[in-house]
Amino acid sequence: MQKILDAILAGEPGAVAALPVPDFCRGVTLHADEVAMFDGLDGRDKDPRASLHLDEVAVPRPAAGEVLVAVMASGINHNTVWSSIFEPMPTFRFLSRYGKTSPQAARHDLPYHVLGSDLAGVVLRCGDGVTAWRPGDEVVAHCLSVELDHPDGHADAMLDPEQRIWGFETNFGGLAELALVKANQLMPKPDHLTWEEAAASGLVNSTAYRQLVSPNGARMKQGDTVLIWGASGGLGSYATQLVLNGGGTPVCVVSSPRKAEVCRRMGAELVIDRSAEGYRFWSDEHTQDLREWRRFGSRIRELTGGDDPDIVFEHPGRETFGASVFVARRGGTIVSCASTSGYEHTYDNRYLWMHLKRIVGTHFANYREAWEANRLITKGRVHPTLSRVVPLEQTPQAVYDVHHNRHQGKVGVLCLAPQEGLGVRDVELRARHEAAINRFRTEPEPVAG
Repeated sequence: MQKILDAILAGEPGAVAALPVPDFCRGVTLHADEVAMFDGLDGRDKDPRASLHLDEVAVPRPAAGEVLVAVMASGINHNTVWSSIFEPMPTFRFLSRYGKTSPQAARHDLPYHVLGSDLAGVVLRCGDGVTAWRPGDEVVAHCLSVELDHPDGHADAMLDPEQRIWGFETNFGGLAELALVKANQLMPKPDHLTWEEAAASGLVNSTAYRQLVSPNGARMKQGDTVLIWGASGGLGSYATQLVLNGGGTPVCVVSSPRKAEVCRRMGAELVIDRSAEGYRFWSDEHTQDLREWRRFGSRIRELTGGDDPDIVFEHPGRETFGASVFVARRGGTIVSCASTSGYEHTYDNRYLWMHLKRIVGTHFANYREAWEANRLITKGRVHPTLSRVVPLEQTPQAVYDVHHNRHQGKVGVLCLAPQEGLGVRDVELRARHEAAINRFRTEPEPVAG
C-alpha cells in the first residue's frame, strides 16, 4: 500500500499499474452480528461511534466492468448515518438481496459492510471490458450502481430495477483505502481541487442537480424563487449554488447565525434563521400548526417582495413537509429526496390539489446528470462545500456529528492521503476560485500544489 501511495504522491500515478495490489486494506465497517445493538432506542439516541469499526478487510478483485480505486479521500453523507444506526433497516438486507442476483454480486454479501458513497482517488486495476479508464487515471466516483439488463433503465438509469446506491446498498464503499466501483461510476477529478475537496461533491451535488435542474426533477428556470431547507448543509449548500448559478433566487432556511453567514458568503441574500424566528410547525407529536405555516409563508413573501416559492427543495421530510406544501406557489413544485427528520410525511392535501401543485420524488442522479454536475465543479461554476476534514480513524465521530447536525456543508475523510492540501494540478484555475473553495472553512488550510 505504501508503494502505491508513494507513486501517487510522487506524481507518477501511471506507475501504479506495475505495483502489486495488497490482499487487505483498512475500511470503515458495520458488523452483521451487531444490527440489534440499538433496539429500543430512539433514532437520535443511537450512537454511530458504537457501531462503526475501522477494520482490515479483504480487497476484492475487479470483475468485468469494474474498477479498483486507491481512495485518497472520501466524505460523510446522511446515508452513512442511516447505515450506522441501522435505519430504516440494516444495510445487510440490501447486501443479501444484491448477492442473490448473480455470482458477481454474491461477493457483496458479507458479514461486514464497508461503507461510503464518495471518493476521489486513482485507478489501480480495471476489469475485463473496461475501456474508458486505465490505471493511473485520477477520478471521482458517483454512487449510482446499476445493472442495465432491464429496458426500464435505458431511458433513465435511476429507473433500473437493479439500481442501488454504492456504499449503502452495495459493499466495498469509499470509506476505505481501496474501493470497488463500476466503470460507469467514474468521472474525471477536477484538476484545481485537492483530494478531499474533490471527494466532497459526488453524492450531494449530483442529487441536488437532478432535484433542481434536470427534466427528471423540478426543471428550474431563470428567475425562479426556490425555498431551500438546510441551505448550508450537504445538499442545501449545492442547491443554493445551483439556484444562483442558474439565475434563480434562493430563499435559504438555516438553524443558526453562523449557518446564515455561510449562505451569504455563497451569494444568497434572502435567509431565514428558523431557530431565531422560532418556527414550530408541530404543536404536538400528532398535530401540525397552520398558523405557523402562515407565519412562515408571510416571512417568505416579506423577503421576496410578495413572491411564493416556485420550487421547494425538500429533504428534511416529516418536520417540514406540511409547511413546504403550504408555502409553494399555486402551480409550484415540491421536489423531495430523503427524509432526515422522518419518512412519514403529513400535509393538508387541499393546498396541493386545489392550488394545482406538484410533488416530485427524486433519488440521486443518473450518469449523465452526475457527469453534468461534476462538469460544473470542474469549470469552477459550483464549488465544494467542505467545512472540515478528519482522518479515516475519526470517521465514527464525524458520522456522529453529522447525525446531530453539528456540521455545515460536507465533512471530508482522508483515506490514503497523508494530509490535506494534496492533489492540485491546475494551480491557476484554483487561484481564481480560492476564496469560494474555502468559504465553508473558518480557517482555511494552506494548499500544496
